[in-house]
Amino acid sequence: MNDQQNNNLSTTPDYAHPWLADQGNGTYRNPILYADYSDPDVIRVGDNYYLVASSFNCTPGLPILYSQDLVNWSLIGHALENLPHPRYEKVQPGCGVWAPALRFHAGKYWIFYPTPDEGIFLVTADHPAGPWSAPHLVQAGKGLIDPCPLWDEDGQAYLVHAYAGSRAGIKHRLRICPLAPDGTKLLGEGEIIFHQPEKHPTLEGPKFLKRNGWYYVLAPAGGVETGWQVVLRSRNIYGPYEDKIVLSQGDSATNGPHQGALVDTPAGDWWFLHFQDAGVYGRILHLQPVQWQDDWPLMGRQGTPVQGHAKPVQLPMLIPCAPLTSDEFELPVLGCQWQWQANHRGDWYSLAARPGWLRLFPQPATTPLQEQANLLLQKFPARSFTVETALECSARQPGEAAGLVVAGETQIRLGIECDGTTNRIVLRSDEQTESLAEASDSTLQIRVHVAAGGRCSFAFAQSGQWVAVARTLQATKGKWIGAKVGLYSVKPVPELPAGYVDFDYFRFY
Repeated sequence: MNDQQNNNLSTTPDYAHPWLADQGNGTYRNPILYADYSDPDVIRVGDNYYLVASSFNCTPGLPILYSQDLVNWSLIGHALENLPHPRYEKVQPGCGVWAPALRFHAGKYWIFYPTPDEGIFLVTADHPAGPWSAPHLVQAGKGLIDPCPLWDEDGQAYLVHAYAGSRAGIKHRLRICPLAPDGTKLLGEGEIIFHQPEKHPTLEGPKFLKRNGWYYVLAPAGGVETGWQVVLRSRNIYGPYEDKIVLSQGDSATNGPHQGALVDTPAGDWWFLHFQDAGVYGRILHLQPVQWQDDWPLMGRQGTPVQGHAKPVQLPMLIPCAPLTSDEFELPVLGCQWQWQANHRGDWYSLAARPGWLRLFPQPATTPLQEQANLLLQKFPARSFTVETALECSARQPGEAAGLVVAGETQIRLGIECDGTTNRIVLRSDEQTESLAEASDSTLQIRVHVAAGGRCSFAFAQSGQWVAVARTLQATKGKWIGAKVGLYSVKPVPELPAGYVDFDYFRFY
């Protein structure tokens, strides 16, 4: 595809759910995923591509996605069930799993990931869908982030990482350390290989590879919302490294295009998959073609992000797809699209108590609700969408509440609340509580339409009669993550017996 064809690709006609990047004519449009898969790393194994992303305080963590063409992705599992520290039993906004690295080496899959308050961890698996090993602490340390390994031809292994300014007091240095070949520990202090804060402030997220005798470290610089992509290269593992900016916003609408992975196709073409900070939608993913010039990977259209392009791999029989969202609760396990707000427990829910329904058992309510560990949530999957659910509430304790929630740094929820004698339909936000109607029984349908920019319009129905809520409310992003939508079930008194709520479905359209 030439530049003129590329510039003529439309990016505006349909931003609704389901968001599909594949245009069905051999081209794709960016973003390839209109959902919050932050800090992506991608590898190719044979003809298959696998992607891992940050998950912060949400569990299960380390989502694993699969593709055959780098454009159409499905979510196949998670590499981390819960975070390996008791502090994560409570919601820890902005903490937890930061930028991970995924590699295939010696016949197995490896993920190195940081939690910036504890250190660098490793999990491994024989297949990316799992099961994955229990987390192993490679190196304890506060502020050690964004690790990525490299196994050299001579059998030696190395790990590059960055530093979190909020923990370590520095945010623009990269260090390479010798690594045990089995990945279990660092073998020395290593060396700082790059530190030019006046040129590349906030240098982080390094990815490590070797090509044509050059060692490359890809690193985003300049900050999440407005930064650029840097490539460092050297003939020596410890440098000195020369640097080059290979992708920046330029005259495009893609702000802060950086932090991701270089990956090749079986045909020998190269691509760069990275994120863009999209506010309430989180860090959405883009795909850029790569041309090697003088052993530098120049990305996009002469270093500027493209709106779309010919697909990396042409598979005529491949049906365009995106990660699943809707759930009829007919399977014996929760779908991969669901995450909790903190380390979760199996007794919070049941899919067996009432087959075809999800039963949530209320947990003690927090103030504010966005710190509620048992919120069951999904990423925003498109620029605009509607979600609908139906519930039956069997409350035993006055003050039990359940329903639909949009959660970020603030929260909006619409649902049933029991006051001991009657049920009320109540809309709550951080600023206001509004009792909308008395519930005629314990059943309720709820929907929310999320318009461009995260404007939320709610409605509810009893006996099929829909009533629109007059107020429109604004969703907000979370700490380092986008807004989410999902379900809640809470109770006011931990010690008293409580009931439950059953959800029939959760549908996007």
